[in-house]
Amino acid sequence: MIPVVDLFAGPGGLNEGFTSIEDGGTFQTAASFEMDPVACRTLRLRSALRTVRLAEGAFPDAYADFMDGRISFDSLIEHGSMKAAWKDAGEEVHNVELGPESHEVTEQAIERRLRTFARRDDFVLLGGPPCQAYSLAGRSRRRNSADFEEDVKHFLFREYLHIIRQFQPAAFVMENVKGLLSSTHSRSQTSGHRMFDLILSDMVEAGYEVRSLVVGGPQSQLRPSDYVIRSEQYGVPQKRHRVILFGVRGDRQVVPSGVIQPSEAPTVRHMIEGFPALRSRLRPLGQDGPGEWGKNRNQGASLAGGSALGPVPDDWGSAQGAGTVKDSGADLPARAWVRAAGPRQVVQHEARGHMASDIQRYAYASKYALQHGVSPKLRHYPEPLLPNHKNARDKNVPFADRFRVQTWEEPSTTVVSHISKDGHYYIHPDPRQARSLTVREAARLQTFPDNYVFAGNRTEQYHQVGNAVPPFLARQIGQVVGAFFNAVGS
Repeated sequence: MIPVVDLFAGPGGLNEGFTSIEDGGTFQTAASFEMDPVACRTLRLRSALRTVRLAEGAFPDAYADFMDGRISFDSLIEHGSMKAAWKDAGEEVHNVELGPESHEVTEQAIERRLRTFARRDDFVLLGGPPCQAYSLAGRSRRRNSADFEEDVKHFLFREYLHIIRQFQPAAFVMENVKGLLSSTHSRSQTSGHRMFDLILSDMVEAGYEVRSLVVGGPQSQLRPSDYVIRSEQYGVPQKRHRVILFGVRGDRQVVPSGVIQPSEAPTVRHMIEGFPALRSRLRPLGQDGPGEWGKNRNQGASLAGGSALGPVPDDWGSAQGAGTVKDSGADLPARAWVRAAGPRQVVQHEARGHMASDIQRYAYASKYALQHGVSPKLRHYPEPLLPNHKNARDKNVPFADRFRVQTWEEPSTTVVSHISKDGHYYIHPDPRQARSLTVREAARLQTFPDNYVFAGNRTEQYHQVGNAVPPFLARQIGQVVGAFFNAVGS
């Protein structure tokens, strides 16, 4: 069993992918570190469930009862073998903000956990240091912010590097946004250097060769763009482009490693069409009701032309989805992955509330997308639906796609944590529903299994989903890393 240490773990996307290989027979998580206490609760629950599954061959029956709402969370973690597993998971998951002040706590926890593994020196370090300071959107929004250059997020990768230097893992996998390739930091000691170049040089200095997971060959032959994984080219239903580094310790560099293989990506339709239909709640909730909601939906849709949407079905009176997901068509691997051992009832499928103006825009935008095959830009909106923003009517309006439909016949755009703030970038493609994606629909596009439950309220759940590495992609990365370890041991 190869131990895994996961830094900046989020809700556990990398964890889930690696530990799913051979049903947990290849990798086992030794320790996870995450600063968000709600995400830690998600991590701890999943860790406890994995422990039970490894021991008993399946998740406990009580988990299905919990997902169906038959028992409470407290009853679940007190039930049978879950009680001991929940306690053990508290030793694995650590609610820690990584930084110089927490070095002693973090190092002691890693040392203590690795001692329980026979291959303690052959562990894998995972993680993605927070990326807001590197992201192109983040830099655009904060270009004129006085504190931008001082943002600690520029250098949180040094905390990742600290663990590498301290513990010398046999390999590491580090994920970050594509903007890392062009990000610079003018006030660093190496003024004006690209962050990516600094990171690579630090890794080499620490004794590692940094390989690509999609382009073969040694580091000396690789270009920065060779480290970018375009998820939709590898079976993930999402156009998510991320820099992912595969580091190999010096004594292992003689062993070649493989790459993940391209495969067809499912579309949005393939992943979410079969979910129970919902209407959003109309805010303020005092005005909510099928009649008033339907009036706003139809008003927006009518501005797109074409046939009317018809009356609102009687069973759309609740924002909470009920029943099962009725998937149709042949399964591609990503959908088969999310469906495996799914719950009896769909979970965390609840529509958020929207203002009347947004319901009108969503209905218009999704109907436009059906007619034209693309999500409309602001210039395509009729005057009554333009937002009341100062620059919404400018010729060169910034963020012209601030309302974005996830079109049926393509993979989705990147699911990010901003989905927790509003649904404007994640409009459902069915104009009859005139809403943004639910947590479960977003989780499917991120390839979290249908039985993966996120802790916290709905906003916190959205935030976790957007902060994760798609587990189906992580699984493919883990298979490459696992094969590399097998080659080392042969």
